[in-house]
Amino acid sequence: MATDFSQRFRRGTLWGLRSPPRDALRARRSERRWRWPVLLALACTIPAFYAELLDEPTPWIAKAAYALAAMVALLALATTARHTSHPLQHLRANALGLALAAGLAVSVVLPESSQSLPALLFRLLVAGLTLVRMVWGLQHLVTRGGMAYMLLLATTVLGLCGIGFWWLEPKALSLADGLWLAFTTAATVGYGDIVPSTPASKIFSVFVVMLGYGVVSLVTAAIATKWVETEERAIEHEVLRDMHRQMDALRAELAALRQDLADGRAAAPADRSG
Repeated sequence: MATDFSQRFRRGTLWGLRSPPRDALRARRSERRWRWPVLLALACTIPAFYAELLDEPTPWIAKAAYALAAMVALLALATTARHTSHPLQHLRANALGLALAAGLAVSVVLPESSQSLPALLFRLLVAGLTLVRMVWGLQHLVTRGGMAYMLLLATTVLGLCGIGFWWLEPKALSLADGLWLAFTTAATVGYGDIVPSTPASKIFSVFVVMLGYGVVSLVTAAIATKWVETEERAIEHEVLRDMHRQMDALRAELAALRQDLADGRAAAPADRSG
């Protein structure tokens, strides 16, 4: 199930993103080399987005995170396209990647989100594109053997969301409170003992819910695939054992036929001489 999803994910263009053709080996190696640098650079824009929402002046490192992510995303796309036989076609097939790089670059020069609603809406759009690009970059982990990766990803996402709530939500007085709020938000439980109360934490909770749905679905799919794979292997082993039994029976029958033919040939001269 997850394997079929992963294979469909790699074919053709999906969400405005596409991997290089299978015969473009250098391009595929380039994409693999840039995979984690792009994901890390895009991840750095998450705290930058929320730093723009705070009332205090935005630190310069937040602007630098947007600029770095734009440069890395564009450089990765251009380097990979250069190794394909049709670079322009590859760039057109990755329209979302180009739009994301442009949006990240524009986010550097926009005013602070806490002071401008259009800037906030634009950065929200860029954040959505960033989330799509990060999910697409992690699609290689959705395989039959990817349950450990999915569990690690779920734990990492929950931990980062907990740190985010601890930073953004005044009612989360400790990291434990932040982790608890992240869990109840991602699981859509909502006990109500701690709730988001600031604009930054409320916007953050929207992304936490979206990440929660995505990560929980992937983990559930990985666990279900593991069970299905175990059942399939048991069936395959039973089929192989049955095939071996039938082949052994055929070998025995062939050996008996050969022996009968040999006995018949040996008896034929004796009959003629008699």
